[in-house]
Amino acid sequence: MTRPARTEPARTEKLDLRLSAASKRKLAAAATAERRTVSDFVLASALDRADEALAGRRDFQLDAAAWQDLLAALDAPPRDLPELRKLLREPGLFSAGRQK
Repeated sequence: MTRPARTEPARTEKLDLRLSAASKRKLAAAATAERRTVSDFVLASALDRADEALAGRRDFQLDAAAWQDLLAALDAPPRDLPELRKLLREPGLFSAGRQK
């Protein structure tokens, strides 16, 4: 999926990376094939991949039954979890009153 050209704010940040000569040649060949600079090609490819990686964390689709199940779970009272209650009463690692 190729990212469409769009108006972007001025590029003021820099990102450096190390790569092998073979990887650099491959990126240059791909950029040439798409008639782009290597920088534009790498940036667009990285942003496409970032969108893919984040999509599942941002958006999810549910059918009507699953949506109703989710709403019911969110509206339900919390379950009693005695072990969790006990854990939360214990002093934290950096608590002032923690025993050594």
